[in-house]
Amino acid sequence: MTTTPPLRLADLRNCFQGIVPSIIATSDAAGIPNVTYVSQIYLIDDRQVALSRQFFNKTSRNLEQNPLTCAEVYDPVTMEAFRLRLRFVRSEKSGPLFDTMSMRIDAIASHTGMTGVFRLIGADVFEVLAIERVEGFIETPPPSLSMQVSTEGFRSELRGLQLVSERINRADNLEALLSGLLDALREFFGFEHSMVLLHDQSCGTLVTVESHGYGESGVGAEVIEGEGLIGTVARQRQVLRMTGLDAGIRYGRAVRREVMAQNAERNVRPEIPLPGLPDAQSALVIPLCVADRLIGVLAAESREPMQFAEWHEAYLEVIGNQIALGIARMLDRPQSESDEIPPARAARLPVKENLPSVRSSPGPTKTITYYVSDDSVFIDGEYLIRNVPGRILWRLLRQWQSEGRTEFSNRELRLDSTLGLPAVKDNLESRLILLRRRLVEKCPEVRMEPCGRGRFALRVDAKLDLVER
Repeated sequence: MTTTPPLRLADLRNCFQGIVPSIIATSDAAGIPNVTYVSQIYLIDDRQVALSRQFFNKTSRNLEQNPLTCAEVYDPVTMEAFRLRLRFVRSEKSGPLFDTMSMRIDAIASHTGMTGVFRLIGADVFEVLAIERVEGFIETPPPSLSMQVSTEGFRSELRGLQLVSERINRADNLEALLSGLLDALREFFGFEHSMVLLHDQSCGTLVTVESHGYGESGVGAEVIEGEGLIGTVARQRQVLRMTGLDAGIRYGRAVRREVMAQNAERNVRPEIPLPGLPDAQSALVIPLCVADRLIGVLAAESREPMQFAEWHEAYLEVIGNQIALGIARMLDRPQSESDEIPPARAARLPVKENLPSVRSSPGPTKTITYYVSDDSVFIDGEYLIRNVPGRILWRLLRQWQSEGRTEFSNRELRLDSTLGLPAVKDNLESRLILLRRRLVEKCPEVRMEPCGRGRFALRVDAKLDLVER
């Protein structure tokens, strides 16, 4: 006679992804029950789970009187139900578990404008006394529906590390490194939608400099440190893996509506739009750090609610360290002065006969407007770029117009105090990548083409009307 092995918490991992809400039932000292939904139960280890304490006033009072409780969880793939017999152990208000659980809530709260209202009060830890399958909850699903999350990549993780390492080591510039990295993540992990944002310390923002899988390039999108999913990861320097993202955001919006209904005059910050997919169901966001220095953030997202597994989170955190080192090496490497044009010589470059000018450039007229107040640049009334890249572009265009110059060097830009580049870690290369990508996307008539290490040429195929305001 075959005996069914007892259920383990590890067998129920899909139930703890937060895709389908769970149910928690408690009772007070008199035995009067209280039943409520919870957005997610967190798996700690093979004997413990945790609940996020946010608004459960009645549940919290009952647990103080009677530590025995019961929870029902659901597998989002098979829709099987399981009942957990629990005993309340303690409530943690700080520490690694609290920080991990708080990060997901903080990210949703920041995105929906509920920071400080929608927050974690405590991480309630429970010992699991028994696990049982709820019989008859659902008929046995046909084999075609009994699918599991693929672990094919997990079994060949060393190959993935080798592939990513090859792309990083083979790249001879930052642009090749970033594009090669996202290609490797698509080839090995199947990440069809991903982006890299680099940290601009001068203004406290993260700027998208490379993206893959979006209909319109997300290059140039900015995220303020501490806001939304990406900004929260940048601030807390921790990996964030979210499944059932849409459900979490709907829950945050529901709390927002309730708060505003109770106090219409309360000043609630507007919801922050997510860069990338508007209908993402899952996300994996990884901080890229070297020691205490934030280099940037790697973000992947999917319309599939369970695209990112636990092994992705742990494995990519390790790979993230190597990615951060590769990017930092590119950003910090010393420029070879012998490969660059000294500023004095660059200013005296001879004007060739075929150099473009305001009067002779072919194609339509493009009006480029520069706003001094925030260094923003608009092409025919459409936003292009701002901050330091905006100042760089305006400098190049003015010298192209007044002197007929078409070749420039990184070194002369670094030495130009009017551009306001930081004295240390100026991230010039990443700013030039961003500017070049934005021009390709929004104004292909103006191009920045490499013409040697540390040098580039400005190509203009239109008449330009330069306006400064």
